[in-house]
Amino acid sequence: MVFSNYKDIGEVLQEFQVTYNQANFIVGLEFKIPDYFREDLETIMEDGVPDNSEFSICENLIYPVIKEVWKHYRSKFVLWGHKSLTYDQNLCGFPEYILVKRSPLGKFVFGKPYLLLVEAKQDKFDEGWAQCLAEMVAAQKLNDELKVTVFGIVSNGKYWEFGKLEANIFTRNKADYTIQDLDELFAVVNYIFQQCEVQLNELVAA
Repeated sequence: MVFSNYKDIGEVLQEFQVTYNQANFIVGLEFKIPDYFREDLETIMEDGVPDNSEFSICENLIYPVIKEVWKHYRSKFVLWGHKSLTYDQNLCGFPEYILVKRSPLGKFVFGKPYLLLVEAKQDKFDEGWAQCLAEMVAAQKLNDELKVTVFGIVSNGKYWEFGKLEANIFTRNKADYTIQDLDELFAVVNYIFQQCEVQLNELVAA
């Protein structure tokens, strides 16, 4: 079934035999946020209506954050938005955002996925994690023999939660983060991107 049909994380854990765990695995990695980004976000928050729809939340609050961090990793990764992700008929759909390895054939070739981001629609984080975990399982299967830790983010724009899938163990970070504390949020997103890069470098060197 398509990713968005998964509503219960317990169902995903059982179907794919994944063990659930909670731990604070994130170590913030400082990121210098440009002044223009702070100013633009402040303008949007004060005078705009950034959360009046699911699309608006993605465009105004979620994508700008991950795009800003991705710029520093773009030589190795491509950030796709609303791109089809398909492993089989039971694991398919359109994640909000996917970070994939940059193909030697160029940016238009979809590489191996390392990070999935799902919007918590109507602030339903539990449903968001059910969908995100299903996408992470699909990514893991698409990576095939590569022993890659797949990362996941679920956000409603204001609050951000993080997880990772290593083999058959899914770890959800205990702490969550808010866009109100922008420096901390960027440090966390930067850490996730850096961990993807570390894995990629290790695979290249192997």
